Amino acid sequence: MGLSEILANIDREIAQLQSARALIASASTPTAKKRPGRPKKVATVVASALAIPTAKKKKRNLSPEGRKRIAEAVKRRWAAQRKAAAVTAK
Repeated sequence: MGLSEILANIDREIAQLQSARALIASASTPTAKKRPGRPKKVATVVASALAIPTAKKKKRNLSPEGRKRIAEAVKRRWAAQRKAAAVTAK
């Protein structure tokens, strides 16, 4: 066996090892892991993947008058609950 034959054998073995490594590397690529829980809706996944801007809901603000009406209604409710508790406590 001459030097050229030995080098040819080594080159063949290197080529075989590289092809085997490529096969193993492609087979062991991590796939998407399945997450626990309910899957997301397809529309939201597609929209987020495509980065489609979605319309935001307007924030609803209470007027000072509306806030005052709610506060008065809550106070009346609490007063009625205290009154009912006082009647049942006696």
